[in-house]
Amino acid sequence: MEDEKLSVIHSPEAWESPLDHMEESEIPKPDPEEMLPLLKSPESQRRMIAARAFCEIQDERAVLPLINLLTEACPLIRVSAAYALGRNPSPDAVEALIEQLEQDWNGYVRKGVVWALGNCRDQRALTPLVDALKTDIPAVRLWAASSLGQMAKVGYDVVVRAVPPVIESLIHDQVAAVRSNCAWALGQLCREMPSNAVYAGAIDALIEALEEDKDVGVREDAKSSLLRVGDPRGLQIIEELQRDGLL
Repeated sequence: MEDEKLSVIHSPEAWESPLDHMEESEIPKPDPEEMLPLLKSPESQRRMIAARAFCEIQDERAVLPLINLLTEACPLIRVSAAYALGRNPSPDAVEALIEQLEQDWNGYVRKGVVWALGNCRDQRALTPLVDALKTDIPAVRLWAASSLGQMAKVGYDVVVRAVPPVIESLIHDQVAAVRSNCAWALGQLCREMPSNAVYAGAIDALIEALEEDKDVGVREDAKSSLLRVGDPRGLQIIEELQRDGLL
């Protein structure tokens, strides 16, 4: 497991999945009536083709077969099933996705799973997404941060619990891309919060990132989130930095 983590961390391909460069097809989208039976095909290649098809199309009938594909031996089928469940989010898939996140050795698969969990917008996903943000490889942490931002619509209690670990990663994660996604996520979460201590802490963290982070991309995302939230204190800091030529 440790060798796998190290190799993925230092590989340029770690930030991508096999589905990241799938070009949008100019031909008609796959026919779900043709693809549904292939999800249960005895041939692994056909199962993978069908799973990838449901990364483009939505049909609630595909959810259960896709859940079953999460445990396939072939990681390409598992990652395709994860992305397909993200395209076809369902409460029925949440527990299976969480279980796969906790046990899958493949970073590409875990990345797809955290993306799918974010799209499910289910409070059960909060704890595993926080754990992934804290402990997983960079490519998975990056998407865990974005998925936590998607929890903004789930409910106030979930938002309050999501904010502190996102703040922690925004300030301390060693990977700039992860910090950038944390800045974006805080902007999403703050928009659903009243002005209280948790909200103030999030604004403080965004301001700190804006003023002190060494990466220009992180500073830009922190600025965008502060503008999106419209917090008066954040807007004042932005105005002052622009006036002093620091932005």
